[in-house]
Amino acid sequence: MITVTKTIRFDAAHILTNHQGLCKNLHGHTYRVDVSVAQGSGDTRDMVIDFKDLKRIASEVVCERFDHAFIYNTESAGEREIAAVVEKNGMRTVAIPFRSTAENLARMFFGELKARIPGLSAVKVWETADSCAEYRE
Repeated sequence: MITVTKTIRFDAAHILTNHQGLCKNLHGHTYRVDVSVAQGSGDTRDMVIDFKDLKRIASEVVCERFDHAFIYNTESAGEREIAAVVEKNGMRTVAIPFRSTAENLARMFFGELKARIPGLSAVKVWETADSCAEYRE
């Protein structure tokens, strides 16, 4: 079986409410997202998916929404308060109903990309050059 992967990147800020470490503070990342597609069983084509198509879809689903935004948990009163100030000042936010951990973002991105990418096999979200979370079904 062959698997291909396309990498996209976006910059965003977030907070991890109820975290005991430094990530409880407002901070940002240059996120790297690896989107992997596997060739189906019995598929003998020599191209799993065109990299250009994979980049376009991943960028539409992830980057266009999240790039240079404040990602906040709608379940956190403090994060909603910060988001309101950000929005009031004309800046971008993305509301999600859970903490914005790499693990949760990988799961969410996989779910959103699956409908548009046949054979999607994994989504990996990197917060730093050496720290990532991978989601696969």
